Amino acid sequence: MQSLLLDPSAWLALATLTTLEVVLGVDNIVFLSMLVGRLPAEQQRLARLGGLALAMLTRVGLLLSVTWLTTLVDPLLTLFDRSLSVRDLALLGGGLFLLWKSVLEIHATVEGPVESAAVRPASGNHRVALVMLQIALVDIVFSLDSVFTAIGFAQQTPVMVVAIVLSMIFMMAVCGQIGAFIERHKTVKVLALAFLILVGVTLIADAFSVHIPKGYLYFAMAFAIVVELVNLRVRERASDRTRPNQP
Repeated sequence: MQSLLLDPSAWLALATLTTLEVVLGVDNIVFLSMLVGRLPAEQQRLARLGGLALAMLTRVGLLLSVTWLTTLVDPLLTLFDRSLSVRDLALLGGGLFLLWKSVLEIHATVEGPVESAAVRPASGNHRVALVMLQIALVDIVFSLDSVFTAIGFAQQTPVMVVAIVLSMIFMMAVCGQIGAFIERHKTVKVLALAFLILVGVTLIADAFSVHIPKGYLYFAMAFAIVVELVNLRVRERASDRTRPNQP
């Protein structure tokens, strides 16, 4: 351990892996914000922190199960003349789940929720637990590729574990502000949900060995968000000009 602390390459690997985990965690933050936004305000912080803490444990568990992870790519069954492994099935299921949840949430945002009382106080604890479990399960799907990348990038397990912990701490610190911003601006929320649909399509494509570089998705989403931020600023300034002056 002391040799790692004195090794500049270990510190460089830690910084790179932490940044990688944060960047690859953007889709997880958006999905988390979507789920947590359906809960009462007093339960949202618990759901965010609990879900991310559970996701951190699952990521570390995956990282420490390197030998088991290698078996996930072995062919398990054949579908549409393609051999699918456990990893492929996980990506396929996760992608379909993202599509389903995102489309439902876009419909609720545009048309309004189907039920006026979507949150029942009597089942509040169960809803929080369900949200935390969904965050952790979807994070497993999101993190499969990033864990394989981390294993290939750095061979020191302690460095990879610390990178995961640091990235999760950062996400815990910022996810509340990001979620509140998304909920305040519905157009940004729809863009974020559209991003999740693209991620779902990417996961399904990966399940059938059709690789779509995530960098393209991140760039497109970042560009759309920047354009929408400019639109928000323009609308705010137009509203200020039309607002009557106070005496």
